[in-house]
Parts: sequence; C-alpha cells; structure tokens
Amino acid sequence: MLRLFTAIAIPWDIAQGLAEHQTGLNGARWRSAEQLHITLRFLGDLPENRAGDLDAELSAITAAPFDLELAGVGHFGEAADIHAIWAGVAESAGLARLRNRCESAARRAGLAADTRAYRPHVTLAYLKRPDLGAVMDWEAANNLLHSPAFPVKRFGLYSSHRTTDGSEYRLEGDYPLR
Repeated sequence: MLRLFTAIAIPWDIAQGLAEHQTGLNGARWRSAEQLHITLRFLGDLPENRAGDLDAELSAITAAPFDLELAGVGHFGEAADIHAIWAGVAESAGLARLRNRCESAARRAGLAADTRAYRPHVTLAYLKRPDLGAVMDWEAANNLLHSPAFPVKRFGLYSSHRTTDGSEYRLEGDYPLR
C-alpha cells in the first residue's frame, strides 16, 4: 500500500522566503523546504497496482503552465484543536483547472470523489494543543505574507512515509504541464 497525493512542489527561492515566517510559535513542528507543497488531491492508501492506473491517468493530463502566488496565513482546527498553520494560495484559474483534472484522473482510476472543500495552501507547521493566543499573535504578525509569482510547469505524484520526525515525501511520478 502506498499513501499518495498529487501536489505542486514549492520552488527553493519561495521556500526560503517562507522560512522567514517559520518562527515565533513555541512547539510548532516547522516543515522543511523539501516538504513544502500545495496538495492538489489527497488520494489515500492505494495498492501498488491501483497506483499504476492512477499514474497512467495523471500522465494523460494536459494543462498549460501558469503562475501562482502565495498570500496570507491561517490555521486548520479550532481553539485547542488547532493542528496546523499554513500560507494561503492566491486565487488562480490555472490551479483550479489542474486540481479539477487531477480529481477527474483519480475518478477514472477508480477512486471515490473527494467531497471536501478544496483550500489550496502550503502547510508551514503542525501543532499539538497550541496556545490559542500565540497562534492568533503569529497570524497577526504574518498575515501580510505574499510571495512573488512563480511559474508552475509540472506537478507530481508523491508518496508519504511516516517517520519519528514526521512525514517524508517521495516523488513517485513527475508530470509536465503542456
């Protein structure tokens, strides 16, 4: 079984800019530059033969390259259950098209529809029972986060592997936009 997701990797220079915001919150497990990405579609645990079907469908996606910008910050969870802080992604028609095409590819490969609302973001840190005031202070200090535009020319199929230091991601398939 492989735990899979499709995503756009964050370019190194943009990740370095995000690192400036990855401070000031005690107990946060900050994500490294190599772990930063924008998930397009979480696929879950799949047997390897189904992953091959998915790879074939993702390889058939055609979409034009586009630019993205990161803008703003936020969190997932409420009060004592806040579990992550993130950088937002500015609205993008190109991103919406690519996300929809990944969803269609997953459905053609036999996966159930993803019914969750899609909120494109880059997870900056995971939290465990943080102080609500500290999270609000971090958000207030970082709410003007804005990256330069960066080109998106490819996306990938990644596997997630749990380690004692958190999840590690491995690129399983690389798909150029054309």
